[in-house]
Amino acid sequence: METLSRRNFLRHTSALTAAALVPRLLHSSQSIAAAGQTTQINAKGFFTIAKRNGRWWFITPEGKQFFSVGLNHIDSATLRYRENAHIWRDKYDNSMEKWLEQVREDLRNWGFNTVGWVQEVVTREDLNHRHSRNFTFEEYQWLDMPYCHMLPFVDFHQWEVETKNPDFYSKGFEQWCDYVARAHCGRLADDPKLIGYFYCDCPTWVHIRKDNTWKGPLFDPDKLKSQVGRKELTQLAGRYYKVTHDAIRRYDKNHLIFGDRYEAKAALPEEVVRAAIPYVDILSFQCFGRAEVVNEKLGYWGKLTDRPVLLADSSVSAKAHNPGDPNEHRHPDPDAYGEVMRVLRDMPQCVGYHLCGAYLANRVRGRGLRGEQDKIDVEAIDGFTRVNRETTRWMRE
Repeated sequence: METLSRRNFLRHTSALTAAALVPRLLHSSQSIAAAGQTTQINAKGFFTIAKRNGRWWFITPEGKQFFSVGLNHIDSATLRYRENAHIWRDKYDNSMEKWLEQVREDLRNWGFNTVGWVQEVVTREDLNHRHSRNFTFEEYQWLDMPYCHMLPFVDFHQWEVETKNPDFYSKGFEQWCDYVARAHCGRLADDPKLIGYFYCDCPTWVHIRKDNTWKGPLFDPDKLKSQVGRKELTQLAGRYYKVTHDAIRRYDKNHLIFGDRYEAKAALPEEVVRAAIPYVDILSFQCFGRAEVVNEKLGYWGKLTDRPVLLADSSVSAKAHNPGDPNEHRHPDPDAYGEVMRVLRDMPQCVGYHLCGAYLANRVRGRGLRGEQDKIDVEAIDGFTRVNRETTRWMRE
């Protein structure tokens, strides 16, 4: 791949902040793009990636090309408010297994082929912003669909307001990463339904949100003005990605590594992405907005690196027709969803789109494909289903 000159690199980064304007992209000799391989030690019988006819694809354990059409945020606790707990008891018999059978039936009927990130936001206050727990190995088996799993190596998410920034050079960080990989990957390592692992949800490498100004970004963006500072960030990010990668590969030699889910609309220094490339298989991004925004932001990184990219969290909201009606709820906009999907199908580096649903609309996110009373908006679901089935036909062709 042609190396970008500094002039061309700066021209292509006009949408990024000054903190992200950094020297040209130099591809490591270890780059999986150059080697034509993944970080997987064994890919036989598991999801992998490959470039076919100029386009990146997931490849299924059976060897078929696969575009991941996923849904995020799947949490049953929404059905256990005092006002609707009877649904959980009467319809699902207080059984996660029975409920997940319904989830699987819905997702397949609606044309989704992947479960993305299952954890759902459950409180979103200034000093308390948390998500529900992850699924267990057994719950993924009951769900019985291709899925992705998030590993809690770090907590410097852009929404994180309670936890100090990590020290990647500490012994404790190595110990924690080993524990996380042992606890999670040690159980999931042989599951052919698992596609791969995410790390941090929108890490604050050099940006912050107003609620976490008290701890600041992980790395001072002013340091990017000097070569010494850029080298320091490269080393820091390299340390992080190597420790996390090595921890996973100690216990799981089979599955793909997605790494962080970067916020595509925030400053993202090229040093971070360059440091990640030898240790991850796919570049993952969150990018909320309409098709032109996704095309600009995600397309930028796809073209720059020519690595497979995944739109791992995105949507445009639509409002309920009658917001006062308890049987109605907000949901993502199916028309905007279709526009974004068509842009991604035209992007040769893109391997999938995971919709920020959620499956159930709780009282914090307030948006989902089923409402608090377990009812669906038929018109909206029909829209998502049409787009998903159109994408499935495109994938098979």
